[in-house]
Amino acid sequence: MAERSGPKKALVCILFFFGAFLLVAAILIPTYTLPKLAKTPLDLEVTTIAVTPQNQGGEVLDAKSLTSPTGAAVVDKNVPLVSQRFITVEEPSDSDVVTLQGGSTLRRTDKSADTGLLTASVVKGTFDRKTGDPIESDKGAIQVQNDKPAEEVDITGLVYRFPFNTEKKTYPYYDTNSRETHPIDFVEETEINGEKVYHFNQKVPATDLSKVVDSPTNKLKLPAAKWGVTDTTEDVTMTRWYSNERDIWVDPITGTVISGQEKPFQYYARSADKPEVTVLKATLAYDENTIENQITTAKDGADKISLYGKVLPIILGIIGIVALIAGLILLFLGRGEPGRRRANGGSTGVPPGAGAPQPGEGRGGQSWTGTNDRTEEIPVQRPNLNK
Repeated sequence: MAERSGPKKALVCILFFFGAFLLVAAILIPTYTLPKLAKTPLDLEVTTIAVTPQNQGGEVLDAKSLTSPTGAAVVDKNVPLVSQRFITVEEPSDSDVVTLQGGSTLRRTDKSADTGLLTASVVKGTFDRKTGDPIESDKGAIQVQNDKPAEEVDITGLVYRFPFNTEKKTYPYYDTNSRETHPIDFVEETEINGEKVYHFNQKVPATDLSKVVDSPTNKLKLPAAKWGVTDTTEDVTMTRWYSNERDIWVDPITGTVISGQEKPFQYYARSADKPEVTVLKATLAYDENTIENQITTAKDGADKISLYGKVLPIILGIIGIVALIAGLILLFLGRGEPGRRRANGGSTGVPPGAGAPQPGEGRGGQSWTGTNDRTEEIPVQRPNLNK
């Protein structure tokens, strides 16, 4: 019996240890892994491309027409535009914060690379890797002129991504052109290519760009005829204004921007509410390749979070519980075996030779062997059957 119970006890102990280990692992894996996964990766490299709709190009001021000696300013219509942004990770970046730098260009594709470039900028800021919030102690930087260094700015809202586990609420969002933070409001939950996304909308009011960037083109004094003004013959000073409407569709798990659309409007005017000469007016939306790439990025991040946050803990928890139950069953079965053997006529617990009389023993244990006395034999006469 001891030989049989030894391995069984060892198996019970193994099952208890294995089950307890798996249950602890099911608890610890999401506790220690998720905080590391739910962060902006330090090897992030993202390229987004936004274009004007086909056969619905934008309006662009011909800059040369402003400096020509004769004629009014010319605004080209139905201009195909492409906006490209490349985002990389820079220093300082560590386990808690990440510095992101985005280089952006806006070009008209109906002209060569040299003459088609309309605007270029570089925006750099340090953000919390989990929430996407800017780190107030670290100044951001924006460069919009090649001949001038980047200017320090206070970035006070989201820029490149939303927080992990994005909520259906209003967030502060930093507009890099006006260099101001405005609310971006939750609109609806919808789907893009079968993936759930949250739609947010932001409206940037008219902003005087001459107060944002010290550039000669942001406030110009030109002859009235150049502006197309007919009620005076004197020179007219006009200010460059900017407004925008921004729509962003976000993966709620990772905060990845799946798709985006902007409607920038820049114009010269003497009053913000009365545009007079358009500088730029367009609708720019992510192209399909960008959307697919962003969906892939979001799904990869969401799959890792789901694997370590749900799938593995559930599987390990179930196997751990099964192992503990199996150990309990074996333990209780082992305790019931001696009683079952007695009920089935098995061992009574009495040592061999201590129970029923052995051959050669009489009642009371008296031996019939071991004596030299012979038994007397009495002759028997058999009857004669022939008589």
